Amino acid sequence: MRYRIITDSTGDLTPELVRSLDVTVIPMEFTVDGKSYRNYPDGHEMSAKTFYDLLRSGKTSTTAQINSHEFAQWAEPILQAGEDLLYIAFSSGLSGTFQSAYLAKQELAEKYPQRKICVVDSLCASMGEGLLVYYAAKMQQAGKSIEEVSQWLQDNKLHLCHWFTVDDLNHLKRGGRVSSAAALFGTMLGIKPVLHVDDAGHLIPVAKIRGRRQSLDALVSHMEATAINPEDQVIFISHGDCEKDAQYVADKIRAKWDVKDIIINEIGPVIGTHSGPGTVALFFLGSKR
Repeated sequence: MRYRIITDSTGDLTPELVRSLDVTVIPMEFTVDGKSYRNYPDGHEMSAKTFYDLLRSGKTSTTAQINSHEFAQWAEPILQAGEDLLYIAFSSGLSGTFQSAYLAKQELAEKYPQRKICVVDSLCASMGEGLLVYYAAKMQQAGKSIEEVSQWLQDNKLHLCHWFTVDDLNHLKRGGRVSSAAALFGTMLGIKPVLHVDDAGHLIPVAKIRGRRQSLDALVSHMEATAINPEDQVIFISHGDCEKDAQYVADKIRAKWDVKDIIINEIGPVIGTHSGPGTVALFFLGSKR
């Protein structure tokens, strides 16, 4: 039975991956200076570069989750066309989007009892969510059923490791991740925090590193500690308008392992609202988060 994979633009997939994986991406909303935009993978309403330039100029951004009505608007045409649906949602630890989709699923299941609707809480963010979607789509292309893919996602999502570092602590301060005092003194001392997404899908500070280069090296060290057969993996790296730093991490990885591939993309405005310019994030499968 044919089924469609849907996800959110918080997965930060490249337009090329969206096409090759044949997935549907729901663009989430962000607001800058009182004007709202949709975060499309190709950035046609606002590019990531423009967004980060605005943040650097002092503008602030807010975001909105996908509500149940909006999810139903995207899902219903797929169900009407006779396809089943697998939705891989942004982490419930960071947004109410998963809960909205789950509520919509219950209503749609009554309306389309013959269709299968699977809603999976990825407990992932940025290209961590995107990498989970990548594996799901590859399994679909290999002929796996919606039940098989859904079960694989549940069994493996807590092996999807996320390691971040940020360049500007003030964006984490606005999101309540660090205190005002910590942001002030950390900025003065050149502290670059290393964070990860934990098993509950929350963004958690793990270490305080002195210096940018050392914080980027720490991401690779965490991969070295937990990665499962890195030579067999496709690695994802996302960045907040700092491609050279993302490339530095990619080069460090390639120097250690002959990985299958490394895919780099920008962090879109929805995630970037909370992480800010200068963020670098590394994603891979590991023994534990």
